[in-house]
Amino acid sequence: MWLQAQKVQAYMVPDSAVTEGWLGFSFLARLCRLCLYTHRRMAITAEDVCLDRVLLIQEGFAVEEVPPENNLQIPGSDVTVQVTSGGASLLVRLPFGSHTQTFLREVRRRCSPGKKDATAADPEQSAAGEVTGAPRLKTANKMVPSSSVPASGPTQGLSTRPCGLRDTLVKSLLKQKESSYTHLQNFRFFVGTYNVNGQSPRGSLRPWLSQDGEPPDIYCVGFQELDLSKEAFFFNDTPKEEEWFKAVTESLHPGAKYAKGNKGGVAIRFQFHNSTVCVVNAHLAAHPEEYERRNQEVRDICARMQFHPLEPGCPLLAIKEHDVVLWLGDLNYRLEEQDMERVKKLIQTQDFQALHQHDQLKIQREAKLVFEGFQEGEISFQPTYKYNPGSDDWDDSAECRVPAWCDRILWSGKTVSLLSYQSHMALKNSDHKPVSAIFDVGVKVVDKKSYCKAFEGIVRSLDKMENASIPSVTLSKREFLFKDVKYLQLQVESFTISNGPVPCQFEFISKPNEDAYCKPWLIAKPSKGFLMPDSEVVIALELCVNKSTATALNSGEEKLEDILVLHLDRGKDYFLSVSGNYLPSCFGCPIQTLCYMKEPIREMLPEAIRELTLMPLLTDDAFWEEKPLDVPKELWMMVDLLCRSACHQEGLFQQPGLRPEFEQIRDWLDTGTLDVLGPVASNHSVAEALLLFLESLPEPVVCYKSYRSSLECANSYEMSSQVISMLPKCHQNVFYYLVAFLRELLKHTGKNHLDVNVLGKEIRMRDKATCFRTWSSPVLLGGRDRKNSVLYQYA
Repeated sequence: MWLQAQKVQAYMVPDSAVTEGWLGFSFLARLCRLCLYTHRRMAITAEDVCLDRVLLIQEGFAVEEVPPENNLQIPGSDVTVQVTSGGASLLVRLPFGSHTQTFLREVRRRCSPGKKDATAADPEQSAAGEVTGAPRLKTANKMVPSSSVPASGPTQGLSTRPCGLRDTLVKSLLKQKESSYTHLQNFRFFVGTYNVNGQSPRGSLRPWLSQDGEPPDIYCVGFQELDLSKEAFFFNDTPKEEEWFKAVTESLHPGAKYAKGNKGGVAIRFQFHNSTVCVVNAHLAAHPEEYERRNQEVRDICARMQFHPLEPGCPLLAIKEHDVVLWLGDLNYRLEEQDMERVKKLIQTQDFQALHQHDQLKIQREAKLVFEGFQEGEISFQPTYKYNPGSDDWDDSAECRVPAWCDRILWSGKTVSLLSYQSHMALKNSDHKPVSAIFDVGVKVVDKKSYCKAFEGIVRSLDKMENASIPSVTLSKREFLFKDVKYLQLQVESFTISNGPVPCQFEFISKPNEDAYCKPWLIAKPSKGFLMPDSEVVIALELCVNKSTATALNSGEEKLEDILVLHLDRGKDYFLSVSGNYLPSCFGCPIQTLCYMKEPIREMLPEAIRELTLMPLLTDDAFWEEKPLDVPKELWMMVDLLCRSACHQEGLFQQPGLRPEFEQIRDWLDTGTLDVLGPVASNHSVAEALLLFLESLPEPVVCYKSYRSSLECANSYEMSSQVISMLPKCHQNVFYYLVAFLRELLKHTGKNHLDVNVLGKEIRMRDKATCFRTWSSPVLLGGRDRKNSVLYQYA
């Protein structure tokens, strides 16, 4: 079987015609060959590609670089290669770039003169040295035979040019000169959002998707609540997706044809000509009082959503780093005005401007608390939520929701002009009305002649600029001190890299015998990059202690000390010193250690914390004369608070807490400064702190060595009890204490809407949505009735 080693895009140049194809290099044992493939323009299937020639590489085979006309060598230009074998010759143009250089290096390495004859045992080679019997590949229209090329002359390699740094520099300069070879051309974008409330499509969607006479160039359509069934939640698949996709397809504007695509994520990006576009579809938290949580969710999406660029080695792209961002969805912002009758009266008189003054999104945007840098069109349509499904009547259910503009479309970009922004009352499937916006988007279109002129000017200027000088930079700071670092509390220190007259690439590199460039509690953003001459970049050093590093820092085995090595390509290394002090925390401490701590951890001496943390896990309490606590006091404080105030709390363990409140809870547990937490934190934040506390345990409640047996015995109460009885005493106590707490919650299921399945499912699902893990397995809680006694243990 032939192994494909390398392939590169190639342009065959016979006389004046230019045919696009691929040049592939493959080998079998000592046999090597070049395969030339041609394909149709915009090839899609295998039938669009055909094998044109197979050239065995042996003695007499020659590959030579053809110099340009007038011997004017332009760095950065394509490479023209002459492949000769006997009386036949093949002229191929390979694109400029590192991929071409890698391909040529591989050909040279395997075809060096020192190699033995690669074709002595080839059964398909004729006496004249030609390759015969090459397979015929069928195209869509005809059969294309393979060609035979005899071989002669010595094997020759090509000189290679380093192009990693030069490629990057050329791209950066081309980006700077983009205005010289592009012009803006308007394209019509249709953007639509629809919360379908789990309903199937009924009737045509053309009143929404095809209301204009002229078809748009691009459709961007987002749905929310496509399927509300449990099956869709668990299996991440739904037949309704195909139903709505078909309905959209059949309702697109009849005046144009579209290539349709479907994405399952919350955001997509694409490059349209020379402009980058990002489309975000979001469904934010519900309920009028949750506007701060909606703000936080928007910030989280912007911070966490990153895209891998098409070109390898380039940094990740954030949402706001695109030329155009279109943000649509059920954003769930409500009206601050809660008087239903007054709201309906303003709607009836179409005084939308007065009603809009109470819109939460408007208020939050004007306060610059969310969607900073985004714009929204004037709202001249009535609220899109909440209606009785199948009608235009406002919600008359028991909930009687106040109307609101939940469904919105916003945008950012200098070349975007809004043409229309409206709702569509004709569609009555859902309790929402769909919304659409039509934009004229100025897209940067490349003029090929101007581009070539700019490119040639850049590579010529690089020839003059390049010299033998070594890149050098100046660092604004080399020593960094992080004071009073706390668990899961981010601290950031920044410094500036100022470049000299030579372009350079920088990267933080690992020290000898180390896998990473920094300790696991530290990260540099960005960790590598490219600097133009006389430019600068700000580097942020982010320090955060989490469950993987807290235990060693608590015990003193590890300290907040590190040396970073900043390396310049073709330049010297710079060393940065990082240090700090960590405030010990109950988060990350073993259960046994906490049971022996009668005082808050911040009041204990470091030596005592170290001794307790490093002592072996005991099956009894004989190690210390002083009797330990039955359960850690920190665990008792959180569970006691939840038992007293949260047994009736709806959505407990399902709704995440707020970070500022978690930080207050952590300090309360570590210092004991507050006798009662009181109104400092909500029930949801205390529940989140409890989960984070359990997740941070270095040895889980059901110890690692007992985990497999606990799974095997999960269906038997007697065997499960036996597994629990073999745990260390402190772990047994914590297990039974947590089970008792969960049972207490289940006594109030009528008010908190928790049951065994919901409790176990939500703990597992929130594990996927946050930074912590909670392993779960079913176990009986003392009763024989599985319907009422199955819960989930932490392990």
